[in-house]
Amino acid sequence: MPSVNILRRFLRGQSERRQGPRVQAQAGTSVLVVDDSPTIRAVLAKMLIQDGYSVLRAEDGEQALELARSELPSLIFLDIVLPGTNGFMVLRTLRHDERTRDIPIVMISGNVQATEQFYVQRFGADDFMKKPFGRAEVFDRIRRLVEAGRLQRREESVPSTAAVSSMSEEEMAAIPDVGLPDAGPGAGASGEDGANRPEPEDDVTPRAGSLSRWPHE
Repeated sequence: MPSVNILRRFLRGQSERRQGPRVQAQAGTSVLVVDDSPTIRAVLAKMLIQDGYSVLRAEDGEQALELARSELPSLIFLDIVLPGTNGFMVLRTLRHDERTRDIPIVMISGNVQATEQFYVQRFGADDFMKKPFGRAEVFDRIRRLVEAGRLQRREESVPSTAAVSSMSEEEMAAIPDVGLPDAGPGAGASGEDGANRPEPEDDVTPRAGSLSRWPHE
């Protein structure tokens, strides 16, 4: 089955890429995960907590804006396709708010068309991560941000310990290790098939310092 092959590919790739020491952000770094899929929120939270990060979670754009303004996280993983206020609108709002405009933001989506990558560049996000993803993909984005000076580097002498979580060990163990988009008619509030992909607005100036990784056409 395709999903089984994807899982095997991710696990094999992660094993190969974790040979050397990982570049990490400081332990306790606050990360906001925004996705309408409970599965994606749980998978990302598990990965981050196990690596010593503090995790906040939002299921829609309105909640994401509220948490970003009140908690001022050090990093945001932001899904593009969200119910109500979509990811492009959330990004635009955060970049125009003095309190949140400098927070590193990684856009995530199950839609992999080049147009989305182009919009990420135009809107000044720091990076883009497509679904499905595994630990290697998540921590590679964090590494890029650390090396770009957007996040503070963790000292090698500081051991990586799991952050405090409200989930039990049994609940953590039940969460998968690969972030696969929810399948079927109930896949989130807006789905991941691209049918409801939001159209971004055109009046956002890219933030200085964003990582230039995406094509312009």
